[in-house]
Amino acid sequence: MSGLPHVAPWPALNVQAPACFDLRDVEVRLGPAGRLAALSDVTLQIASGERVALVGANGSGKSTLLRTLHGLQRAQAGTLSKPAHQREAMLFQRPHMLRLSAQNNIALSLWLQGVPWAQARERALLALARVDMQDLAGRNARALSGGQQQRLALARAWALMPDVWLLDEPTASLDPHAKREVEALIAEFTTVPPLPGRRPPTLVFSSHNLGQVKRLASRVIYLERGRILADLPVNDFFNPTCLEAHSPQAQLFVKGETT
Repeated sequence: MSGLPHVAPWPALNVQAPACFDLRDVEVRLGPAGRLAALSDVTLQIASGERVALVGANGSGKSTLLRTLHGLQRAQAGTLSKPAHQREAMLFQRPHMLRLSAQNNIALSLWLQGVPWAQARERALLALARVDMQDLAGRNARALSGGQQQRLALARAWALMPDVWLLDEPTASLDPHAKREVEALIAEFTTVPPLPGRRPPTLVFSSHNLGQVKRLASRVIYLERGRILADLPVNDFFNPTCLEAHSPQAQLFVKGETT
């Protein structure tokens, strides 16, 4: 952090309402005439500070569930409730980068939240320092490597101090070294409260990497064809006897017998 400009403290945020989601009988249908049931009868509660992994085969509904939580996907039936002032950040497997410098990709997101431009640029440097990319502040974001772009996306999200992190396969397209770097940043950003007196953020992420699930999650939800078939603490999910009693389908997935 040495050499970075001094900036005013982050503004106080509303911490009255805990970050959480409450879904009741949610149904999401996609495709022509809504023929594809992407989510069916999903009832789910996520409390503030939980670390929830969504697992399942391709097409099981993980991404749709994340998009529904974030409000990017509309449910055709059921209800979704969450605190009105909950701050959320969603990261995709391939983050979208604007044709701007790394610094301005972050500064623009802050400016859109009402932060004056000069202050937004200073805070963007702080965010870049958190992911060890301050030396790349002036580099065109689209010219960065995949791992650097994902770190930049994490810095952009961190700068907004979200109550909830929603991550869709955040390391799936990265090489092993970049995966370790990004996973370490996710663990840091979602474990430590962003400000004194704040609760640790809520983390909801999808992943095919079961080792990553063990390292990052406290709770695992297994989906199949848009339905939740298992919802267990992480230790129970990876206990073969316990998992088989709850969901033989999830056990087959853990064994690698479904993809």
